[in-house]
Amino acid sequence: MLAQYKTVKGPGIDEMVIKKSRFIGHARPVATEEEAVRFIESIKQQHKLANHNCSAYMIGQRDEIQKQSDDGEPSGTGGRPILEVIKNQGLKNVVVVVTRYFGGIMLGAGGLIRAYTDGAVIGIAAAVPVYQVLHKEIRVEIDYTWHGKMENELRGRKVLVEDTHFTDKVTLICLPTAGEAEAFTGWVQDVTQGQGMIIQGEERYIEHAVGNQDGAGTTDI
Repeated sequence: MLAQYKTVKGPGIDEMVIKKSRFIGHARPVATEEEAVRFIESIKQQHKLANHNCSAYMIGQRDEIQKQSDDGEPSGTGGRPILEVIKNQGLKNVVVVVTRYFGGIMLGAGGLIRAYTDGAVIGIAAAVPVYQVLHKEIRVEIDYTWHGKMENELRGRKVLVEDTHFTDKVTLICLPTAGEAEAFTGWVQDVTQGQGMIIQGEERYIEHAVGNQDGAGTTDI
């Protein structure tokens, strides 16, 4: 599994008008090609009167699935620029549709490419780019006497703490990044002088705001 990848929080939608043509950018995260196809079809159903619903998606940890459609626009002027925006922004597991309602003024090939590029950009921005960062759940069970010290140490190390359970012991549910999990385990043993009980959990992706992948601050868990 990738240590992290960039995608969108989504779904998102935004629109603009270029020479009386209305362009609507839609974007959302997807896990499978089937999910991407269903989203494209849903947009086409919502915008049956639109002249075109150009689309592109890229799926897979190694971008194994890449598809694009001009949906009736001249070849290479709709789907391809949308796909290029996805690539240039380094996004994965994303589908983007740009809907066009023709306003009566021809844009030419260059104009169409710019319009669909911009449509993809505003759709993706509305869907909010985020990072999915791989973390590992590690439960740390300690005596109450260690609780204050561990809280301070974890805060200083900027380790996500998902929850704390208080029973006869204190159990901290910690979420270091997967790459730091082994070092984190040794560090806990050092801090607690070997008195902390450590239970290894599963790895899972956690959403981080772009520019904030260090495990601290604004994170949805």
